[in-house]
Amino acid sequence: MLLQVKDSGELVKILEIKELLDPNSNIVHGREQQGEEEQPPDTFKKENLVFPSGEVLPRCWLDADYRHDKG
Repeated sequence: MLLQVKDSGELVKILEIKELLDPNSNIVHGREQQGEEEQPPDTFKKENLVFPSGEVLPRCWLDADYRHDKG
């Protein structure tokens, strides 16, 4: 799955989808997609990632307590 870094617009290939879906994890491991050579794995904060369309990640991927109203 490809996501985008909010600030830079760089694309990131997510290495472990389970990590992305886990609301108890605030980071994911991925590889920046730059040029034709594969980049080394790196960690990315989920809060800094969006879908390539610009849409934010689902709250249930970011917040383990998403079912409780905080308002």
